Amino acid sequence: MSYFPIFVEMKRRRCLVIGGGAVAERKIAGLLEAGAILTVISPDMSETIARWSKEKLINFVARRYQPGDLAGHELVFIATNDAEVNATAYNEGRERRVWVNAADDPANCDFILPSVLRRGDLTVAVSSGGGSPALARTIREELEIHLSQEYEQLAKLATEARVELHKRSLNVPFETWRKALSGDVRQFLMRGELARAKSYLLKELGVAL
Repeated sequence: MSYFPIFVEMKRRRCLVIGGGAVAERKIAGLLEAGAILTVISPDMSETIARWSKEKLINFVARRYQPGDLAGHELVFIATNDAEVNATAYNEGRERRVWVNAADDPANCDFILPSVLRRGDLTVAVSSGGGSPALARTIREELEIHLSQEYEQLAKLATEARVELHKRSLNVPFETWRKALSGDVRQFLMRGELARAKSYLLKELGVAL
């Protein structure tokens, strides 16, 4: 298989999750965080999913998946151990042109989910092409050590600096960015000196204060 990595805007995107166990719960949590509109179909559900349903965060349908359930949805996430459900839902998705992801079943997937590291708006996704999710997770955990918490502030400062550059119609080459982001700005952030970090970054990028 040949996967093309993309980031998809999920806010208000209509999604279906088939399954009500621990795997489904993790997927639902991520989709809710991203702002998706969720329907969940399963004959049973975890306590957390039950709470989400009670709080009206999801539309829960208490039964097994049936052909036709994919209608009106844009993305489908299958989290069951039922190979027949995986294959049937995947085939329905192909017919309806709805993208389907079946957990731990690459043969019935239009897309796969990477192991994700988040530091605010900074997102790093690691994938093994579906071959070894354990390897992707291991590498992501190793990256967590190197991409410490100050990277969340660094991403925020970089965004603010880019806005300033656009306001002043300044075009800064990548090498200048690399030097600015790799310098003392990180040390300032580690010490909690946010104002000094922003001032330093803008100066390195050629913005007169």
